[in-house]
Amino acid sequence: MPKVQIMSVIGSAVPAPLRELGLLACWYLVQDGVTISGPLTSLPAAQALSQRIGPYLLSA
Repeated sequence: MPKVQIMSVIGSAVPAPLRELGLLACWYLVQDGVTISGPLTSLPAAQALSQRIGPYLLSA
């Protein structure tokens, strides 16, 4: 069964456009080691997206 995980990155791993905005961390959704979302600017945003797409992955 596919499982979505939330991965955080910090420092220089954060994309330059987000670092330029002053963000020092961002989050991605990952499935089986593959990134399935772009960088998200907060953990709550990552959690909300994970909840929204989770049912679609289970039906795949």
